[in-house]
Amino acid sequence: MNRKYAEKICLQIFDALDAMYEAEMAIAGLAKQERTRFHQSVQEVIGDLEDKLLLPICEQYPDLLPPTEEQRPRILCSELTWSEVNLPSSVTEDQLDEVIMSLLTSRWRKVLWFVTIAEERYKELSWAVSHEATAARLKVLSDMDRIEGIGDMRYWGNSEVRLKD
Repeated sequence: MNRKYAEKICLQIFDALDAMYEAEMAIAGLAKQERTRFHQSVQEVIGDLEDKLLLPICEQYPDLLPPTEEQRPRILCSELTWSEVNLPSSVTEDQLDEVIMSLLTSRWRKVLWFVTIAEERYKELSWAVSHEATAARLKVLSDMDRIEGIGDMRYWGNSEVRLKD
C-alpha cells in the first residue's frame, strides 16, 4: 500500500475511533443492564479497528500513529496570543513559519497532533519553542489566510489545521 492510501485510511480509522469513543461515553449513561450489553460490543469494535486495521498500516508507516500519551503536551489549550510570544533569539518568525509550513499537509490535522509533531522538529533544530507558541502562531497564520484552520484554535483537541488547497 502506498503512503497516500495509508494516510487516507488512517484518517478514516481515527474518525471511526473517535465516534466509537463517543458511543462509549453515551453508553456509560445507560442503565446497568443495557450498559453491560453494549459496552462489550463497542470494545470489540474498537479492538478490531486498532488491531486489525490501524496497527498493520502503522507497522509499515509508524509516523501515522497519533502521539502517545507521553508525547502529548500536558496542557490541551492555551490563551497565549502571538503578541505575547517571545521566540528564542536564534529563531526568527520566518524560520518558525517555514518549519510550520513544512509540517502541514493538505489533510486536516488536530492542533494537538500538530503541536506535538512540531515540538519534535524543534528539538531536532535545538529550538526552545513551546506548544503554546506554536498554537498561537497557527492562529495567526490562519487569521492571515496563509493556512486553513477550523474550530477554536485555543482548544487544541477541538480545532484542526492544514495547508490551503
